[in-house]
Amino acid sequence: MAAQVARISQGWQALIGIVDYGLGNVQAIANIYARLGIPAMPVRDPSEIGTAHGLILPGVGSFDWAIRLLDASGMRSALEEAVQVRRRPVLGICVGFQMMARESQEGVLRGLGWLGGNVRRFEEVRSERRVQLPHMGWNDAMGTQPSALLDGLERPMRFYFLHSYYFVPDRAEEVLLSTDYFGPFCSAAVCGNVMGVQFHPEKSHHWGVGLLRNFAERVAC
Repeated sequence: MAAQVARISQGWQALIGIVDYGLGNVQAIANIYARLGIPAMPVRDPSEIGTAHGLILPGVGSFDWAIRLLDASGMRSALEEAVQVRRRPVLGICVGFQMMARESQEGVLRGLGWLGGNVRRFEEVRSERRVQLPHMGWNDAMGTQPSALLDGLERPMRFYFLHSYYFVPDRAEEVLLSTDYFGPFCSAAVCGNVMGVQFHPEKSHHWGVGLLRNFAERVAC
């Protein structure tokens, strides 16, 4: 780890740690940063969490399974210390975003609680129309407030989704992006150093690449 930190380029004086606890497209995210020339690497040990200047928490699958794997990885305490005490910027992706909530209708375990809100399942019928689950494929996302995370992204913004559950924040002002799927839902949220997106930026072409670069810029500030 120390050797990789020492090789950080002059243009980027910050390292992105991609939390590898057994779920998520870790290598795909690392590959994007490699193409951008931004130092990033999977982290699999609590000591590596502490060395990273910013963190990405990916995730796929079910809520409880993701929480159990994170606990089993031994990195949860170090991750919570980095985010809540040291205030390191963190970006949750898909289930990684949902894990930041207090709880989810998908499971019984408590979430990380970094964001005020809970995760709900799409209702089978919304706006008198039957919902097909999962919500899968490309969809638009509309910004609800200015954010450096969205700087330079072509409008309309389009991202790739694959999910049946979504985050419902306690406070509307924490919604960063809204997406319509038989009615609007929060597709991205931000609260201080904690950011989360429901879609997969690593599968979202130039919109996703731009968002990941913007997150790295936020970390480097």
